[in-house]
Amino acid sequence: MAGSRSGWAGRGNGTVKVETHADTSLTFTEWGRFRLEGATESIAFRNVFRWTPRADAIALSHERRGVEAAVQLFELIPTGPRDAADWVAREAHQCAADRYRVRLTPAEAGFDLAWSIEGPRKSERLYYRYR
Repeated sequence: MAGSRSGWAGRGNGTVKVETHADTSLTFTEWGRFRLEGATESIAFRNVFRWTPRADAIALSHERRGVEAAVQLFELIPTGPRDAADWVAREAHQCAADRYRVRLTPAEAGFDLAWSIEGPRKSERLYYRYR
């Protein structure tokens, strides 16, 4: 992406294990491989995201380092009628000098999650396809 100095352009794919919890939240434990553009070897990745329904939003947190070290990322709110709308972050998530935004778009048999990360060294776009 223009403006990015991270060099993290590439593609990946993986598996998601979904767990349900008594509080109605879902945990997505994700793992797979990511290959940088032009590279011959791929890199292993792992993430854990918790999705928690609220009255008017869905809270998204990152739990890669465990539940006790969870990072609250966003509250996603619908952009229109809930049955067909995209969901966007109520507010951006600030991590040091980097600002994260996200848009969830419903799709047949799943959803897409588009991340935008802007900062002094970053101008990144990440696209997750959950199916």
